[in-house]
Amino acid sequence: MRNNIHLRSLLGLVTHWCIAAPVTMCYLLFIAFHSTEASDMASTYSIHSTEIRDITEVKISIDLAWTLLCGFLVFNMRAGFAFLGAGFLQKKNTLNYLTMSFMDFCVGGLIYWAFGFALMFGGSYLAFGLDAGNALFGYSGFFLSFGSFDYSTSKLWLFQMMFSAAACTIVAGAVAERIKFNVHVICSAALCGIMYPVYGHWVWGGGWLASLPFGSGMKDFAGSGVVHGIGGLIALVGAWMVGPRFGKYNPDGTPNMFHGHNLSFVVLGTLFLLFGWFGFNAGSTLGSTDLRVSIIASNTFLAACTGGITLMYITYYNTGKYDIVRTCKGALAGCVAITASGAYVSHWAAVAIGFIAVFILKASLHFIENKLRIDDPVGAISVHGASGLWGLLSVGIFADGSYLGVKGLIAGSGWQLLSQFIGCVVLMIWALGLGYILFYILKRTIGLRVPVSEENTGIDLYEHGIPCYPDSS
Repeated sequence: MRNNIHLRSLLGLVTHWCIAAPVTMCYLLFIAFHSTEASDMASTYSIHSTEIRDITEVKISIDLAWTLLCGFLVFNMRAGFAFLGAGFLQKKNTLNYLTMSFMDFCVGGLIYWAFGFALMFGGSYLAFGLDAGNALFGYSGFFLSFGSFDYSTSKLWLFQMMFSAAACTIVAGAVAERIKFNVHVICSAALCGIMYPVYGHWVWGGGWLASLPFGSGMKDFAGSGVVHGIGGLIALVGAWMVGPRFGKYNPDGTPNMFHGHNLSFVVLGTLFLLFGWFGFNAGSTLGSTDLRVSIIASNTFLAACTGGITLMYITYYNTGKYDIVRTCKGALAGCVAITASGAYVSHWAAVAIGFIAVFILKASLHFIENKLRIDDPVGAISVHGASGLWGLLSVGIFADGSYLGVKGLIAGSGWQLLSQFIGCVVLMIWALGLGYILFYILKRTIGLRVPVSEENTGIDLYEHGIPCYPDSS
């Protein structure tokens, strides 16, 4: 009996173990498997998060480097402006123009840092610290301080600073050879501090022109209006109010030609400007990870080529001579015109825009010099002002909808052209109105131009005490 009891106990224990052991083993394996899976998932998630973070940081670094590099290219346009303008002028006034061109970015840089940038981009949220502003002007980012002391904000400021300096030097070329040096310095400060930033805010800083309910709102991708239009129209007012150079017009109103002293400078300056324009236009993506940069750069080059060759052969047809000076102006006009639309149009449209820009340039040059009798030594009013206005309108005509949904007439919509037209009208009212107020005040206070006797002698000696060329003293 006892043996039977022990046997049943042993059989029960074995049976219990045979049942419990597999269940326990399955449970332990279940726990182990899911613990390993959870660990693997956590590890995978950690690696995935790190990869995303690394990719984001690389993208930020690439875009930062791209925008800074393009800003440096735009700064290199300073050399282009210096050579181009100096080549068009008489050598007795060369140093004066070079000094004005140099001081444009010195004075403009400090003014734009202090408050111009804040007026332009405050409320745009394009970078840190730019969160306060309204539809008319911004009011955050002063002195790049407090919340705006950040790499992203400094990047945007530096890039945009180069644009504002370009607008100043457009004015310098139109009023050269007779304006007082200090007058131009004051003009540059006003342009970088108020004129350029406020209109720029309306277009690029989240202002009311960008929010027009027609099409995609007013568009000016890299500044045909914001930079070149502002500079060219203020130059128009300045050149008109300061008056023509002594001896420019005969008693019957016909103009005399003042030949530039160094055409090699003109060609070299144009090449510097065209090279810098790649940064000017393609850099306005503010990042090379926007793959549209290749199309923008190609459009810029095509418009320049078209403008140059078109004006060369039009001039040859009229005169029988190949005129490199006019060719350079044609190439620059093509660049100005494509600056607003380069991101929104196809390559064939870039050629068309550059081609039409030449005829607008020719008409403007004739009208400014012969009808209005305004003396513009370098043709800045026509190259930048007239071509800039055409560039704005061209967005409403040729934009094909392939970038950011901006559609013009060729894409079957006329609303974008209406927005562009409103932007042009506002630009003219703003630039011509404020330009007149500025030059009127300066004329009534310190006077605009040097004495005629000093103009004949040369402004270099009068304003700076030394000639640019020793043999011209």
